[in-house]
Amino acid sequence: MSDEIIYSASWLINPNAPPLAGGALLVCNGTVVDAGAVNTLSKRHSAPVIDYPGCALLPGFVNAHTHLELSHFPSWLHKSMVDYAPRRFTDWIIQLIKVLHGLSADDYAPSIREGIRMCVESGTTAIGEIVTNPSLVEHYSRSPLAGRLYFELLGQETGFFQSRLAAALASVPREHDQVLAYGLSPHSPYTIAEKNLAAIKDASLLHTLPLAIHLAESGSEAEFMFDGSGEFASSFYPFVGWEQYLGNPPRCSSTELLQRHGLLTPSTLAVHCVHVSESDADILKRSGAHIALCPRSNDLLDVGRAPVAVFKKLGIPLALGTDSLASNNSLSLWDELRFTLEAFPDDFVEQDLLNMVTIGGAAALGISAACGSLESGKRADFQVVGDFGSNESLIVERIIRDGRVHEVFVGGERYRGNTTT
Repeated sequence: MSDEIIYSASWLINPNAPPLAGGALLVCNGTVVDAGAVNTLSKRHSAPVIDYPGCALLPGFVNAHTHLELSHFPSWLHKSMVDYAPRRFTDWIIQLIKVLHGLSADDYAPSIREGIRMCVESGTTAIGEIVTNPSLVEHYSRSPLAGRLYFELLGQETGFFQSRLAAALASVPREHDQVLAYGLSPHSPYTIAEKNLAAIKDASLLHTLPLAIHLAESGSEAEFMFDGSGEFASSFYPFVGWEQYLGNPPRCSSTELLQRHGLLTPSTLAVHCVHVSESDADILKRSGAHIALCPRSNDLLDVGRAPVAVFKKLGIPLALGTDSLASNNSLSLWDELRFTLEAFPDDFVEQDLLNMVTIGGAAALGISAACGSLESGKRADFQVVGDFGSNESLIVERIIRDGRVHEVFVGGERYRGNTTT
């Protein structure tokens, strides 16, 4: 029996090509071997054909920013004794920490597994995941997901920070590929002392580890970075016992601070970027950094909306992320892109969002060689999408607005719950 299979549908949708009616993929050993019209592929290859009439084949989506460790947060919150009614961004952080303090190490593995399931069932096959504890890596390496795992770094005191950095570096395999790669995630400019930033740059360069950084997420961050005042000074720093580190603000924006220390490069993923000025955006453009937008998280936390018109005008590469279930209602990128279309009707069209959750996300994570489009040599990650009608006009627009995921294939195998077949 041939190991090759042709998957065909009414449409083949790729972000970097026109929609192809009667399109198909030839898959062998988890890889796309050929793509094109089903009639052409059937003539070239003697392989069985599995057809999905009335459906479209799309690349698996790339979720550029996730915290799958927090996928059980709604149930953790329900069981906790924390009075969870945040009115400000700092309230949310403090109450999140309180909930997490009530957990045991055993709580995280099932939460990660649930997050992986939610992602794949909604068509996501690659993630940019923030990992707070390197011991949790095994749960991702055993999953079907591709992407990049960013080890979180934070700390004001040098000894504590250095221990986190050493643990992260020790957990990076000597050899890692384009399917599940690694990186570092300096949490944010307000949770890492400026004196520790040089060590991050050095480690990133020495070990070729890209960075993912929460940047300019809230107005409170901008205020604190400029003059050391506001809610971070009055609430957050006292809560975590960092009062002794108050009093020496960098007196610049978070973006300027990262640029000053060489942390903005073409391999940097800046997450959120809600409170950035035009000069900050220009810095990001010149650095070559990518931006991961998380519109639903920003909306739920009431921190504002990113200046996407400026980003698009400057040509800054964009991706889309769902953040976590501590600040979002689902891990579905379909939900995220549809919300984004409604929230930014003058800035994005459907094709923009399709690019952001495919080739844009793959480029942001540095995994374009393996993911992001359905081309020969790439991993056979694709979703079968239907229920968008039969009218051939504006096919991408209708799929993005109305399509529903019927099947998901990861590495050429159909996903069924927590297994592939």
